[in-house]
Amino acid sequence: MSYRLPPLNALRAFEVAARHLSFTKAGDELAVTPTAISHQIRGLEDYLGFALFRRLTRALELTAEGKAMLPKVREGIECLAAAIENARSHEPGGRLLVVSPPAFASRWLIPHLPGFSAEHPEITLHMSASVKVIDPKDSGGISGLEGFDPRDDEPQIFVRFGHGRYAGCRTDRLFAPAYTAVCSPGLMTGERPLKTPSDLRHHLLIHDDTVPELMGRPTWNEWMLIAGVTGIDAEAGMHFSDLGLVLSAAVDGVGVALASQQLVAAEIAAGRLVVPFDIVIRRPQAYYLVTPEAVAERPVVRAFREWMLNEVAKMHPEPVASTAS
Repeated sequence: MSYRLPPLNALRAFEVAARHLSFTKAGDELAVTPTAISHQIRGLEDYLGFALFRRLTRALELTAEGKAMLPKVREGIECLAAAIENARSHEPGGRLLVVSPPAFASRWLIPHLPGFSAEHPEITLHMSASVKVIDPKDSGGISGLEGFDPRDDEPQIFVRFGHGRYAGCRTDRLFAPAYTAVCSPGLMTGERPLKTPSDLRHHLLIHDDTVPELMGRPTWNEWMLIAGVTGIDAEAGMHFSDLGLVLSAAVDGVGVALASQQLVAAEIAAGRLVVPFDIVIRRPQAYYLVTPEAVAERPVVRAFREWMLNEVAKMHPEPVASTAS
């Protein structure tokens, strides 16, 4: 079926002028003069054969025909814009915003990103670290879509630390941190070698006070209880509010820290840190890749999700579980 349609620019001018009931404000929005808007409307009225506005002394009013036409014109323009955006979203390449917890971003994600760039040079990643993607203790109402707008030109994907239930999203469990004691190899053979858990009485305890993962991150008190160690002040030692500082202190031999094995894997592999005791503490919380359903099928999102799941499968033995909410 063929359609005889008026110029799109004239329809757009009509929609904007009808919304503002002002040619001046319509001109400001479309970056043209009020006179140009008036000419567009006049041409559209000539094409249609009826008036769309009543021009009053200092105001505009829609005619009955204009009021009847406006909703469908607005709907048509919105549908056209959506169709164009949908077509753009299926083009290869583009931009992707990845939001993740600070420790995960710096200790796990960034070291792995060269592999993604090698596989997908056509995709430009924008990385953002935020504590807002760490679930609070009372997290029953979290949807996983805070700060997400599906109309944004730049689609977003999230790594969240928490319970794994996020309505409106596809959720892939990545891994749960395995917390353990780590230290410099020098402490194992120093003046007071660290051979048994009770030897910690001769060494400084390093505490990670980084804000949030706090809903369940193990403490030295808990570790001592599991290890069966008594007579050590588990609150004493040195406190840091940044994981990077915690690990720097541990690598430099300042003391012994509790850390996630997955986030210190590079230091352990390089021999800068060692795990002196076979004591691991796990929590029900885990890291999850959270993909809003509204953008899940965009090529850039699919590419990153597939790469991330493959990378996790290579690095960590636990199975990756996926759900759709």
